[in-house]
Amino acid sequence: MIDRQCPFCKSTHLTKFQAYERMFGAGDSFSYLECLDCLSLQIEQVPDNLSDYYSGSYYSFVPLVSSSLISKAFKALRAKLFLQLGMSFFAPKVYGYWLKNVFQGFNQSIADVGCGNGQLLYELHCSGFKNLTGFDPYLEKDQVLGKGLSLQKMDFLDSDQTFDLIMMHHSFEHMSNPESVLKACKERMNPGGTLLIRLPITDGQVWKDKRANWVQLDAPRHLVIPSISGLKALAKTQGLKLSHMEFDSTAFQFWGTALYEQGHSLEVDENEIFSSEEMSDFHKKAFLYNQEGRGDQALLLLKKAD
Repeated sequence: MIDRQCPFCKSTHLTKFQAYERMFGAGDSFSYLECLDCLSLQIEQVPDNLSDYYSGSYYSFVPLVSSSLISKAFKALRAKLFLQLGMSFFAPKVYGYWLKNVFQGFNQSIADVGCGNGQLLYELHCSGFKNLTGFDPYLEKDQVLGKGLSLQKMDFLDSDQTFDLIMMHHSFEHMSNPESVLKACKERMNPGGTLLIRLPITDGQVWKDKRANWVQLDAPRHLVIPSISGLKALAKTQGLKLSHMEFDSTAFQFWGTALYEQGHSLEVDENEIFSSEEMSDFHKKAFLYNQEGRGDQALLLLKKAD
């Protein structure tokens, strides 16, 4: 009998399985719990040395890539054409698909929770946004990257600032208490504000097929991974409602998982393992899975219910 609740639906019907650190090839074993009701996942015990698994070449803390003055001017013009004039041709490839749904003006206050090196906020700053704050307890120190753009070495839950948009791009799953996180976000959302969460989900077909080899299980860094129904259920208890959702999984779910199945870590070059034809097939399959609602990650926008 497992004496634990699901952090999303509060069910006590849980089962245990083993997962392994595979990103860097350490191979350390960790117990995870799967909810048999909402199908969400949680790590059984957060490692005392969790910070050790974010060191070295962890992708969130690679050096910031800066832009030239000419590039900044182009990005600012592109953002105005896309966001203010609705010219979709100029949508930024990486983040345009969600930015259009949360844009309130270039002065809107935006928080990026789990900001890593701050690259996304930097790109928004180059695009003309003027009120940007990043939060990440794993930063080496506080940083000011530009006028109106700062990164704070702290847990977002310890901040008392409020924002028009709170973003969590693949950071929510790194937090052990999702109920506290959603509560804190609601308290820090300005009237009419939005909470944006992008994260892996257990609704994905790859998880169902590959289980512990699924690349986005990412033990032990991913402390919780919800199903969509589990996250919606928890959000409702915190006075939040889902206003928009779309699957945005990528080819990574296939080639990353395949690397693990072959005994590789993510420190190898996938283009040396898989042919261009195989990589193309992975991209096509990811697009199809998103269309069918079988992708392994999703974008969710949440608003205050009252």
